Amino acid sequence: MTTVRTALTQVTWPGTKDEMLDKHEVLAREAAAQGAQVLCFQELFYGPYFGITQDSKYYRYAEAADGPIVQRFAALAEELGVVTVLPIYEEQQAGVYYNSAVVVDADGSVRGTYRKNHIPHVDRFWEKFYFRPGNLGWPVFETAVGTIGVTICYDRHFPEGWRALGLAGAEIVFNPNASKPGLSNRLWELEQPTAAAANGYYVCVPNRVGREDNEYGDLAVDFYGTSFVVDPRGNYVGERGSGTAEELLVRDLDMDLVRTARDEWQFYRDRRPDAYGTLVAP
Repeated sequence: MTTVRTALTQVTWPGTKDEMLDKHEVLAREAAAQGAQVLCFQELFYGPYFGITQDSKYYRYAEAADGPIVQRFAALAEELGVVTVLPIYEEQQAGVYYNSAVVVDADGSVRGTYRKNHIPHVDRFWEKFYFRPGNLGWPVFETAVGTIGVTICYDRHFPEGWRALGLAGAEIVFNPNASKPGLSNRLWELEQPTAAAANGYYVCVPNRVGREDNEYGDLAVDFYGTSFVVDPRGNYVGERGSGTAEELLVRDLDMDLVRTARDEWQFYRDRRPDAYGTLVAP
């Protein structure tokens, strides 16, 4: 059996970027101490979830995909020998910003970037104010732990992205989140386990946790944590994370189950792309 130990973080905003970065470095070191081989942080990990408001001051949280934050955590990934998924606010150039995730291999080399394709714009998720839709498609990244893909939060509502990653060979897909109570609660329980089972891969889901009222006062929402991992049959691997507290989740993934699940359910063999033309009609 080939086992990959994965770690997910769910963290509350302490009030400053420096504190948030330090929190995540501590958690990365703890994950490595527990034997983690791959680690994923929550959406926009080093800041508050600024989609709560529409305020241009938060543009200053954006930096290049090879900027100081990525360099810091790439060096840490190399030191610890841990593949690391870094969800950042990416500045391509002044005024052009993306909700992105940079994938760093265990030797500290950057494997590439995913840019969030689906951008919501609803009450206290004003993301179109901050981000352009992604333009890099659905890349997968060859790493020391296997082939991994990334979706980000709102992407999870669209099954096409999950399937595109499976067709590209993903074995583990990370979906960093900033999800709060409301319409998404039931979908949180349904979509990601369903995506894992429909595509025969692991889905690993870190979420923010807690109330960022130290940043937004009465506008703040309660991020509900409950980070989790599901296997290629759609079953939880261990318990879900806390709904209220910060946590580091460490879970073991039996990678042989990817092939087993795909052999049991021949969804890739039985696909009918010739019959799906209307799915991509404008």
